[in-house]
Amino acid sequence: MMGVISTPKVIGKQVYGSLYECDPNILKDREALEKIVKDAVTIGNMTLLDIKSWKIGDGVSVVAIVLESHVTIHTWPEYNFATVDVYSCGAHTDPKRAFQYIVEQLKAKKYTMNEADRSSEF
Repeated sequence: MMGVISTPKVIGKQVYGSLYECDPNILKDREALEKIVKDAVTIGNMTLLDIKSWKIGDGVSVVAIVLESHVTIHTWPEYNFATVDVYSCGAHTDPKRAFQYIVEQLKAKKYTMNEADRSSEF
């Protein structure tokens, strides 16, 4: 008997990575980073619920809570480095597109991108 292919009950997609050789002026700019995250949420077809950011030394941490999960950026301008995490639930979202938008906006010359399937069959 062949197994039935079922659609996961929860579709979870996570795209995350490290961005190198970014523009240090953008990495220091809290307001610019908040706008980049807000735009990435829209591009990824997610629904923004709240966004918070903190200046930490020269760096910035931005956390956006979206109806579907979250988007984060953490920056280290002194190393032209940032980490990005886009995690969303729902077949309608596109976290990869949101991640790529952030890479472009931070002007990263190199980056790593990892993908994880966070879906549940149960």
